[in-house]
Amino acid sequence: QVQLVQSGGGLVQPGGSLRLSCAASGVTFSMYDMAWYRQAPGKERELVAAVTSVGGDTNYADSVKGRFTISRDNAKNTVTLQMNSLKPEDTAVYYCNARSVSRNIWGRGTQVTVSS
Repeated sequence: QVQLVQSGGGLVQPGGSLRLSCAASGVTFSMYDMAWYRQAPGKERELVAAVTSVGGDTNYADSVKGRFTISRDNAKNTVTLQMNSLKPEDTAVYYCNARSVSRNIWGRGTQVTVSS
């Protein structure tokens, strides 16, 4: 069974940090580009960060550059998003995504709330 299981998230004060993890099963993980998206209430889902299957190249939304770091561990079939210096505008549901030539797989989402 193909699935992405997310963990992490929660409530944090502005300036704090959180770490999101996504574990993949049922796929050849190393063949998938991995990414994190987020969707805030009333807004469209947007790309936050991505890491390629080959070379591990990364790219980030301008709004998170310098604060968030995406990384992957092909031996453990996991991708993580380290989020530092969190801001209230980072509040959203965060989704893990795995994409290959033929498949596009989503995690169920995890809530991140940044509030004092």
